[in-house]
Amino acid sequence: MKILVAIKRVLDANVPVRIRADGLDVEISGARMSINPFDEVALEEAVRLKECGSASEVLAVALGAAVNQDILRHALALGADRAVQVEAPAGLQPLGVAKLLQAVVAREQPDLVLIGKQAVDDDAGQEGQMLAALLGWPQATFVSALQIENQALQAVREVDGGTETLALPLPAVVTADLRLNEPRFIKLPSLMLARKKPIEALSADALGVDLAPRLSVKALSEPPARGAGRLVADAAELVECLQIEGRRLEIKELS
Repeated sequence: MKILVAIKRVLDANVPVRIRADGLDVEISGARMSINPFDEVALEEAVRLKECGSASEVLAVALGAAVNQDILRHALALGADRAVQVEAPAGLQPLGVAKLLQAVVAREQPDLVLIGKQAVDDDAGQEGQMLAALLGWPQATFVSALQIENQALQAVREVDGGTETLALPLPAVVTADLRLNEPRFIKLPSLMLARKKPIEALSADALGVDLAPRLSVKALSEPPARGAGRLVADAAELVECLQIEGRRLEIKELS
């Protein structure tokens, strides 16, 4: 069984986010970048499935410029067998990502696609669902436990009321929650070996995918500063404050 894992290069979670001077995006020039944490969890799960004999090959795929090679090297060091970089313009939107992945899936014919449930830069959380729809495959989203037996997949996923368990036939698309696992620490020898492994390059143009944006960003702004809190004497005063605030919000909405 072949597993395809889509990974994304994002601003490191420990780096403070600053809005660009033009107000249309965040500033990443010179900033530290890393693999999207949700995608790393998906990659770790794929490697574990291979280690337990449920999978025979793990393929890591990144979309974008040549700078993505650093996260592909990371994927190879973690345990991926192959890495593919799809050369595509910056600013890909979720539908464009899903269409490119659809083309790669048609080329590689994996039995399972694993992807993080969202990326920490835009938090869109749409690519996995869109890809499943384009492929016509069953999907399990926000998965926190995964098991494969007899070419069938059992997934535990997070829902508002707790969790639910799904049984899916393969091929399928799965989006990983952070609770799925904890990625392993990559040792230096693995990183050194990964630097010598080849990374296959594909052109988005050669895949014949329409990447025209469907959405446009008008402006980004910092969230408003939170007002100072105050102590209340007891629960009765707290309820009174909440009632006053609720009426204030109702008046604001009506106006």
